[in-house]
Amino acid sequence: MDELTVRRAVRDAYAGRASGSGCGPTGVACCAPDAGTPGAPDDLPSLGVGDPVGSADLRPGETVLDLGSGPGRDVLHAAGLVGPSGRAIGVDATPEMVFRARESARDRGIRNAEFRLGEIEHLPVESGCVDVVLSDCVVNLSPDKAAVFREAFRVLRPGGRVVLSDVVAEAELPASVREDARAWAGCVAGAVSEATYLELLRGTGFQDVRTVRKGGTFTGLVSTTLLTARKPPA
Repeated sequence: MDELTVRRAVRDAYAGRASGSGCGPTGVACCAPDAGTPGAPDDLPSLGVGDPVGSADLRPGETVLDLGSGPGRDVLHAAGLVGPSGRAIGVDATPEMVFRARESARDRGIRNAEFRLGEIEHLPVESGCVDVVLSDCVVNLSPDKAAVFREAFRVLRPGGRVVLSDVVAEAELPASVREDARAWAGCVAGAVSEATYLELLRGTGFQDVRTVRKGGTFTGLVSTTLLTARKPPA
């Protein structure tokens, strides 16, 4: 399946979710049941599989970037942790999600959170300005993961860190799954093995690349994982 078709399928699926249609039939992994995240806005849906914010050890004054921020849940959570001297930025390719996230920030009076429309392979973020890059069940949706990691590396300050919650393939996915647009939007078809994921991060230049935690398995094909890495200091 070509990249344009994948991007269109993912964007259309998440536009539907932004309008309140929920996970729908495509929500296999990225709409896993949410047990609740302390400090996160309870009225905003979780479209992820983990809690990268809670695992990032965010500090007051830091600048945080969420790749594929959706309705803004993780960004608003992070904004509270970094405080008024910090900043939380969300980037999402779906206009409907960006609109919803901006409304949520405005309704809550959160001024240190902002949401930008853009692709995570081409981040609308200046180089070397971010302390922490987060993402929750989004990198798997990209047909060009190497570009995602290059961009994350670019925007991070020296010594900055990455905390990624995502799904990884437990075995080679059948061609019928790889070519299924619904499986792409459902966080299955785009999954790569854990070894490939770690190799891509190391190949980008990240250090201290490791798997922090493994989670449950979905559909018998993919499982959840939490990975961290760090950009080398200057």
